[in-house]
This record gives sequence, structure tokens and C-alpha cells, in this order.
Amino acid sequence: MRGDIDSAGEGKRRKDTPNLVEGFDPDVWGARADRDTFSIRDLTREFDVTARTLRFYEERGLLSPRREGQERIYGRRDRARLKLALMGKVVGFSLDEIRAMLDLYDLGDGQATQLKVALGRFQDQIARLKSQRQHLDRAMAELQRASDHIAKKIAGR
Repeated sequence: MRGDIDSAGEGKRRKDTPNLVEGFDPDVWGARADRDTFSIRDLTREFDVTARTLRFYEERGLLSPRREGQERIYGRRDRARLKLALMGKVVGFSLDEIRAMLDLYDLGDGQATQLKVALGRFQDQIARLKSQRQHLDRAMAELQRASDHIAKKIAGR
């Protein structure tokens, strides 16, 4: 994904990369939902997840659909939380970390606490990912060095 950053440092997102900026703007995600309610089928199709995933997220406290008989009815809030949860998973957050950040929205302080906590967690995750990238770069360099050495040995036979 390093190739997705241009020389000015501005990110050029790939289509399959989550847009966390959009995820924290209720005006954006609210406007995208042209309806107030969604079935399991609606959300599984829109987000390319299974019904089992939705039920699991419900068990973990990320989603809280209302029930009409046996049917789960998801609202805009559930849709937005699902979207944020999926984006959070892509960038390496655990479901518990995601739920903790999402639950801060309900404090009623205009998202102030949620945004401050999210900023801190995002910065921590960036540092963690940079460290992982350094470890991966070292491991790949060592593997390449060993592969080159072995290839020379094979060629010399």
C-alpha cells in the first residue's frame, strides 16, 4: 500500500481501502443511506459479509437490530456501525477496540470524546503498523539475501 501515497504525501486511496475519514462524518454516512431500515440480506449484499458475521457482531455488542418476530431489522445506526467496524478491522483494530470507540458516540458530547479517543488510537495503530513494516522489511531483506546465496550455489553446480 506504500505505492498508494503520492510524492506530496497525500494519500491516494485504492477502491478497496477503507475511508475512515468518511466513517467519522455522520453527515456523509447518514446521507448515503437512502432508507431508514435494512434487512440482513440488504447489509450482507451492501458490505459483502455473511449473515453469520452480522449475528456475530450483534453478539459482540457492535450492532443492535430490533426484532420483528424472527426477523432482524437494522437501522441507519447499525449500518453506520457496521461500516465503521469493517473499516476498523481492515486497518487492524480488534472488535473490542472498535466497539469501545463506537460506544463513545453515545455520550452526547457532539463526538468530542469519540474523536479524541479515535485520534489517539489511530496514532497508536500507525506506530504499531510502522513497526510491523520495519520487521517485515528486515525479514524480506534477509530472505532475499538467503535466496540469492542459494541461487548462486545452485548455479555454480
